[in-house]
Amino acid sequence: MKPVSRRALITSSGRAAIAAVGLPLLAEGIPQTAPSRRLKVIVAGGHPDDPESSAGGTMARYADLGHEVVALYLTRGEAGIHGKSHAEAARIRTEEAEKACAILKARALFAGQIDGSCEVTNAAYKQFADLLSAEKPDIVFAPWPVDSHRDHRATSLLVYDAWLKVNKGFELYYTEVMSGVQTQTFRPTRLVDITTTEARKREACYAHASQEPKEFYSVHELMNRFRGSELGVTYAEAFVRHDQDRPESLPMIP
Repeated sequence: MKPVSRRALITSSGRAAIAAVGLPLLAEGIPQTAPSRRLKVIVAGGHPDDPESSAGGTMARYADLGHEVVALYLTRGEAGIHGKSHAEAARIRTEEAEKACAILKARALFAGQIDGSCEVTNAAYKQFADLLSAEKPDIVFAPWPVDSHRDHRATSLLVYDAWLKVNKGFELYYTEVMSGVQTQTFRPTRLVDITTTEARKREACYAHASQEPKEFYSVHELMNRFRGSELGVTYAEAFVRHDQDRPESLPMIP
C-alpha cells in the first residue's frame, strides 16, 4: 500500500470537512456544457468592489457558462474617495463598477442607499425586497452578517429579509468580504475553484482605481490562496450556504 503523505492527508481532510464542495452549476469534475436552464445569479455588496472582491471569480465562472450575473451594490460608494464630494465620488465609483462588471460579464445594479449612511428600516426593507424580487433571482450571495463594516451588515440583513419575503424562494449564500479585517467568525461550507478566473477577478478589482486596489487586493490574494489550499487548488473562494433555502439544490456542473 502506497503511504499517504501528510500534505495529501491534510488536503483530503479539509475537503471532507467542507461538505458538498462547490456551488450550483459549479461542482468540480463534470464536463462543462451549455446550461439546460439559464439562471440569474445576484451577488450583493455594500459598495462598488465588494461583490467583485468577495465573489468575482465565481461570478466569472457563472457568466462563462452562459448564466446571467448581476452585481447588486447597496450604494455607489459616495463616501469612498477622500477629498471628493458625494456626487463626484458616486460618479467615479459607478464608472469603475460598470468597468469591473464588463470584465466579469455581469450587469451592475444599484439599490440607491448612501455609503456610510445605510439604513435598515421598514421602508428600506421594502424598497430592497421589491428591487430584489423584481429581478427574480435563482441564487443570491450576500455579505456574511458578522462584519465590522455597518454597510456590509446592512446589506446582509436586507438580503435576508427579502429572502424571507419570497418564502426562501432562491438559494442563499454568504460571502467573506475581507476575512479577519472585516468579516468575522466565517466558517465556509462551500469552496469554488477560481484558478481559471482569478486573473479576471483581479482585473475587475483593479478597475476600482480610486480604492487603491494594489493594497486591498493583497489581502484577497492571501484569502484566495488560503481557500485554494483548503480545496487543493491554486485559488478558491469560500461561501456559506443557508441550509434552509430551496430543499432541492440546483444541478451541479463545473
